Amino acid sequence: MRPARFSNRLKALRRPPAPIRIMVQDGRLVPQTRTWQSYWRDPYHLMLTVPWPGFLFLIALTYIGINGLFALAYLLGGNSIANARPGSFADAFFFSVQTFASIGYGAMTPKTFYANVLVTFEAWVELLSLAVITGLAFARFSRPTARVLFSEVAVITSYQGVPTLMFRAANQRQNQVLEAQMLVYLMMDEISAEGHRMRRIYDLNLTRNRTPSFLLTWTALHPIDEQSPLYGISQESLLQARATFSVSLSGIDETVNQTIYARHTYAAQDILENHRFVDIFYETPEGHSEIDYTKFHDVVPVIEKQNLEEHPMTSSKAENI
Repeated sequence: MRPARFSNRLKALRRPPAPIRIMVQDGRLVPQTRTWQSYWRDPYHLMLTVPWPGFLFLIALTYIGINGLFALAYLLGGNSIANARPGSFADAFFFSVQTFASIGYGAMTPKTFYANVLVTFEAWVELLSLAVITGLAFARFSRPTARVLFSEVAVITSYQGVPTLMFRAANQRQNQVLEAQMLVYLMMDEISAEGHRMRRIYDLNLTRNRTPSFLLTWTALHPIDEQSPLYGISQESLLQARATFSVSLSGIDETVNQTIYARHTYAAQDILENHRFVDIFYETPEGHSEIDYTKFHDVVPVIEKQNLEEHPMTSSKAENI
């Protein structure tokens, strides 16, 4: 029987995953991946991904279930709890709660060898449970999170005489993110010479993809020159190829000294040609600088004619603070 069971488990592990449906929403490819409800066979992952109300509910349900089982076990031993009503599930349950939490009021006490053995075992379960719950709570609280705001759209406009793809990011915590790095990828459908349809990924080089300190804002600039995958591609072609631009930002949060990550995706229709971002930097009468985040997502059409004839995809002030 054991070899058969082992073979069945191996087959279950080798079983291919269920098909994943990929939906198209607002020009973005959205895989219908597993949600937290589907991780019942992976309890640790489930307890890390379930929302906080669900986490507290599961902890409470487990707590009540354990005490309920011990209450039944105490009742099986007959009248084994001093000062408890014989056959009372409520008294056995609350005695289990007092034992499990190491309260020990003294009103109810074990009076048989059977009850003392159960108390010993319950105290051991309580130690393990406390360690597991503490570890899960710490793992949830200690997970690094990034509060990075990305501009709702990206623009293509002329910068230094070259058509340039631009978008903005802001550090909403306004603390130091050290050694911040930003990577941008272009993902689009292509058909090979053999007629195979595939999803290709291209790196988009930025004029600066690293900064020693990401404190306030960062404007990413990708020149659309001969080395760019976007060179010679119209926005209509990007829409037909279901192109998306994936942005990944990482760095070390100075407050918690941990690496944080932030991601954002731009669809082809989120790219605005011949537009520029509204400047959010102002000079105060006292000579200081001020940032107006209320205009962080605002763009305006470029007044001057900046279409470059040699490129179908055709200035804002680039800030990186």
